[in-house]
Amino acid sequence: MRIITPRTPPGTMELLPRRQVAFDRMVDRIRAAYERFGFLPVATPAFEVADVLLSKSGGETEKQVYFVQSTGSLEQGNAPDLALRFDLTVPTARYVAEHEHDLAFPFRRYQIQRVYRGERAQKGRYREFMQCDIDVIGRDSLSVDHDAEIPALIHSVFTDLQVGPFEINLNNRKVLKGFFASLGVTDTEQQAAVLRTVDKLDKLSAEKVVSLLTEQGLDDAAADAVLSFASFRGDAQATLAHLDGLGIDDPVFAEGVAELRTVVEGLSDYGVPEASWRINLAIARGLDYYTGTVYETFLTDHRGIGSVCSGGRYDDLASLYTKSRLPGVGISIGLTRLFYALEQAGIVTDGPSTVEVLVAHMDPALKAEYLGLGRELREAGINTEVHLEASKMGKQLSYADRVGVRTVLIMGAREVAEGVVTVKDMATGDQVAVPRTDVVGHLRP
Repeated sequence: MRIITPRTPPGTMELLPRRQVAFDRMVDRIRAAYERFGFLPVATPAFEVADVLLSKSGGETEKQVYFVQSTGSLEQGNAPDLALRFDLTVPTARYVAEHEHDLAFPFRRYQIQRVYRGERAQKGRYREFMQCDIDVIGRDSLSVDHDAEIPALIHSVFTDLQVGPFEINLNNRKVLKGFFASLGVTDTEQQAAVLRTVDKLDKLSAEKVVSLLTEQGLDDAAADAVLSFASFRGDAQATLAHLDGLGIDDPVFAEGVAELRTVVEGLSDYGVPEASWRINLAIARGLDYYTGTVYETFLTDHRGIGSVCSGGRYDDLASLYTKSRLPGVGISIGLTRLFYALEQAGIVTDGPSTVEVLVAHMDPALKAEYLGLGRELREAGINTEVHLEASKMGKQLSYADRVGVRTVLIMGAREVAEGVVTVKDMATGDQVAVPRTDVVGHLRP
């Protein structure tokens, strides 16, 4: 029989157990932070009805979608009517529209699930990856105060993740659009193109950005003005004063500055130190559905990784699915990509084994004793593995070391006769005899 070479699909992440523990611990910390801020969990199917999923996407997105087709449908020559979700935003829009009358608003949801994109597989970019999303969705209206809550939550998340210094960059697209309008750039499509170009400032040279802006119809003076505007650097109060001092008489611009000021005041009220965030007038977010506040988060010592958490405000989440107006604000952590980047930077290493104790198997005649001890430890909340095959002690200790078990309990005929259990610390090599009745208390003092 021909042996097929085992291999993982390109663009997927598969981890060894203790590295998976580290990944899962990050998920646990993110989930805990989301719940600490009062968000409720939601889970949607991995696949959606194709016409629903693709209703808000363009042609380029459709090229990246994995379609799902049953054998029966395939045999009948029908086009697939299901597709794997490529993000969590569209499923959320569908979910809120479908369950609108059963939900309490503002609807505060978090969702931690895998998504699928048929992109070209390359390092750090995946076809299957975990997203960790939060959104606050209102009915008819949603206070801008929520726009400050989102970065406050993200500050809590990244502090808990212990990934080193980070910086949350925030801006408001109304400020950008109002500024563009003051330069005579009022066409919606042209504004969108200029926004996408401004969003590339951290990836392209200033000369290239100016060149792209002129290609989009701006004259040299306007292009230089956009570059100068987006390049401003200062603390929050200096940036707000700078915007006020521009003297721009545009209602959209004024509204955007007022919203930025509300977010700045909110972050102060939440106690988020300004060392962890700043207003960055070059942040635009390329997706067209963002309408107000936008966010990008960077690891200070690893900015080359790019944004590890992004999002923003949108006026109408589900306009294609309902006549109700459902504005919202949210943010997403691409955890698989973040985890890869942290691995490459040496920030994340193997997590501790989920097995706390290994009960060694010294004598087949004592199997009932080992199983009883294991049961007692589990009932005390101690994760315990009982080695079920008698073998040399060196081999069992080597096994414990490989899987990362910190404590091995040894109980042979002599220990049973003396009423003790030998407790071996695998990290230090120390071992001590503990009365059989005191084992739980010794492990959980």
